[in-house]
Amino acid sequence: MPKRSILYIIITALCFGTMEVALKVGGSTFTALQMNFLRFLIGGLLLLPLAIRELKRRQITLTVVDWGYMTLLGVLGISFSMSFFQIGVMHLNANTAAIIISCNPIFTMLFAHFLVHDRFTPNKAVVLGICLLGLMFVANPFHLAEGNTPKGFLYMLVAMISFALYSSLGNIRAQRLGGAIQTCIPFLIASVFNLLILIVLKEPVFSGITLESCPVLLYIGFIVTGLGYFTYLGAIEMVGPSNASISFFLKPVVAVATAFLVLHEAVTWNIVLGIAIILTGFCINMKKR
Repeated sequence: MPKRSILYIIITALCFGTMEVALKVGGSTFTALQMNFLRFLIGGLLLLPLAIRELKRRQITLTVVDWGYMTLLGVLGISFSMSFFQIGVMHLNANTAAIIISCNPIFTMLFAHFLVHDRFTPNKAVVLGICLLGLMFVANPFHLAEGNTPKGFLYMLVAMISFALYSSLGNIRAQRLGGAIQTCIPFLIASVFNLLILIVLKEPVFSGITLESCPVLLYIGFIVTGLGYFTYLGAIEMVGPSNASISFFLKPVVAVATAFLVLHEAVTWNIVLGIAIILTGFCINMKKR
């Protein structure tokens, strides 16, 4: 893979690896839907100058199809998937949430078979089964760890599968639009949609933003969301969704370590075993390509 794509993958892993912990901290001040609105609004505005520059450099005139495509990405990947993700984070331990969402590349392979003609082979089916087994150990449904709830697992599974669909769709026009455009515009479209949801549900929009809450909010908006999604979709543009998803191999390790250091979440035997099984599946997938 190109060195630039490797750098993008590493940056994505570091940004996304701290996501759940930062959202847990931010969730004590903002509601789940409000946080989803604020972080993607900040991320979209951050990337707007880059997107405008990219439009000029590529000499692109956005068509109705382009706008429809990016609206679909925004509503599916941000308004739907990330809303479920944010709610799920508030009903799970940060390390558990991170491991579940990190399994989305396995479902990305399945969706990519139908959307971008990346064939779902028997080997990939084996990898899917291995990773689902790893998820079962992480969830440990017969003895839920303190902080984990059945509702949280359900929300996170919906978020994970819908994010996998978003990642697969993100490859369809990536070569034409590029990472900055395909990240920024869906963010801003989704922010408008999210704002309407907040208004309809009569939830707070900007309340809670104070000098004390700004650091974590800006970190979530600029680093986790803006930079993380930019490098992730940039990697998809360069090496495709399957290779770009390598960032999710590293994310569980970063997330578990961060949750231990910041939130003092226990690293239990089933989490370690689950991560080991999931990483084994990822390694088999990479080796067989």
